[in-house]
Amino acid sequence: MFKIARTTLAAHPMRPLPADGDDAHDLSRFTVSESWTGDLANGIIRLGECATLLHGLDGPECGLLNMTRCYDAHDRALVLDLFEQAATASSSFCYSTTIVSEREYRQPVFCIAETTGLDGGVAGSICGVFMFPRFRLAPALPSIAYA
Repeated sequence: MFKIARTTLAAHPMRPLPADGDDAHDLSRFTVSESWTGDLANGIIRLGECATLLHGLDGPECGLLNMTRCYDAHDRALVLDLFEQAATASSSFCYSTTIVSEREYRQPVFCIAETTGLDGGVAGSICGVFMFPRFRLAPALPSIAYA
């Protein structure tokens, strides 16, 4: 799933999740979520501790190419294109893909984000949240060619 919209999250009519209560508990039971930010003027993305670890990065600050390097190869270009579109006009966007680690586990990841401050030719910022389900997928099986 790769989506972009030229709207703001604030305009959405759904009620927000409560900070406490059953909904918040259920969400944390099934996922680990973590916010992240980016500066579109210099291209620096700042991840939280969990996202840094799961993306296989050495530190919390990285560039977009470093962050997406671990994504499923089929999705990488789509994610980069989505970020490029979002960097041209204030937008909300989301994507889901799989992180493939050196140890061959596969971690699903969902991202919802928003770019702001792009009006008038000024470089803006980006803020978002990653959601990591509390499970990993088995390694992908190699393709078998049939004659």
